[in-house]
Amino acid sequence: MPAALRFSANISLMFTELPFLDRIEAAAQAGFAAVECHYPYEFDPRDVKQRLDAAGIVMNGINTVAGKPGEFGLAAQAGRQDEFAAAIDQALSFGAKVGAGTIHCMSGIVLPPAREAARQTFLENMAKASDAARSAGITLLIEPINRYDRPDYFVSRSDDVAVLLAELRRDNVKMMFDFYHIQISEGDLIRRMEAYWPIIGHFQFASVPKRQEPDEGEIAYGAIFATIAEHNWPDFVAAEYKPRTTTVEGLGWMQTLAPA
Repeated sequence: MPAALRFSANISLMFTELPFLDRIEAAAQAGFAAVECHYPYEFDPRDVKQRLDAAGIVMNGINTVAGKPGEFGLAAQAGRQDEFAAAIDQALSFGAKVGAGTIHCMSGIVLPPAREAARQTFLENMAKASDAARSAGITLLIEPINRYDRPDYFVSRSDDVAVLLAELRRDNVKMMFDFYHIQISEGDLIRRMEAYWPIIGHFQFASVPKRQEPDEGEIAYGAIFATIAEHNWPDFVAAEYKPRTTTVEGLGWMQTLAPA
């Protein structure tokens, strides 16, 4: 029997009609098994954990900080290793307090002349981050982000992430497989997902091209969700999209696209 999918809601983009902490209860009420978010550091983790426990829901993951405006991450920024180490410490501390299972390590914008130095910096930073995360039992994630939305992001293709992970050789550092970004950059989603299954640490989804609910656009999410279920994926599959109207009004896909 295929595993039932457990959906997570990214509350940095969803339920934004509500104050941030109230989105946790709203996600639980809407049928999500978990929430995740980008940068929760303005909130006291004790308050976040209290809301999670009250709603009977878990925090699946958070991001490291994005750095200065326009940088979109620090993991591959040469000469900024101390800042990335501080970002990892911050994320691990917050994540441990709220029970997060994953941390997305933001790689950052890297212009072509700086890419060789950035690659070495990235590998060194992620090796140290892996050691720090291991004792906390937290998986670190690297996400390829398409260059249409984020020009000059350090990694834009799943193939590139796979090469970096093979060189890094850390079993607690995995690929964030976001169907939205990978469809734009590479396509061939189901075969690519199956090829990289052993190194995938988390799934995210949104429609292409509008990054809205998965019941529109060019990706056949019914087939994708069925394939994930057939492979007995044990963790969460995360909605990370910008709702067309209110979040609740657009949740019909949970009945029409999720495998029975």
